[in-house]
Amino acid sequence: MDRSSGLNFFALLCAEPLVVVLIGPGGVGKGTLAARLIEREPRLWLSRSWTTREKRPVERGDEYVFVDDATFRRAIDEGRFLEWAAFHEHLYGTPLPDAPQDRDVLLEIEVQGAEQVRARFPDATVFLILPPSLFELEERLRLRGDHEAHVRQRLSSTPHELARGQALASYTIVNDDLERATSEILSILEGLRQLRRNPSSKD
Repeated sequence: MDRSSGLNFFALLCAEPLVVVLIGPGGVGKGTLAARLIEREPRLWLSRSWTTREKRPVERGDEYVFVDDATFRRAIDEGRFLEWAAFHEHLYGTPLPDAPQDRDVLLEIEVQGAEQVRARFPDATVFLILPPSLFELEERLRLRGDHEAHVRQRLSSTPHELARGQALASYTIVNDDLERATSEILSILEGLRQLRRNPSSKD
């Protein structure tokens, strides 16, 4: 385990950066939303997750660190993850972030992983990203090239994911328009930063 990375992250937490978590069912657009947030807000730093699933045809390859099962499990044994979870026969995990100083940490993860993050860091700000409708969610899953069996598997788990997500969420955002959803999240984050700069302004 690289202890310096973990220590850097915990030092940042002591300095009270925001820990921002995006969760939501597969196909809701978390990855696209995370990328747009990073483009528009230089104070955010994205911690890129690992996964053992294969890269989709529509992906560029930088959405995740794509690794095999043995590599992932070795990283678990070495204590290199902030959180990790098994989901639909694949492993997903977030390495201990090593964010630059004065940057807020953005995580785009599965609900199980967010539960681990919230347990360790109760002040994490969790955004549950919702689709405009289940029909729209199904269309997005098909458009990104998922196999039919995986689409059905994802859709069957969506109600359970949403219920768990609602229990975790600080805020819910409907991703019906990328720019509007991005602006809504950034507005909330700026309000939270102002509260941290001036705690006495809080009701």
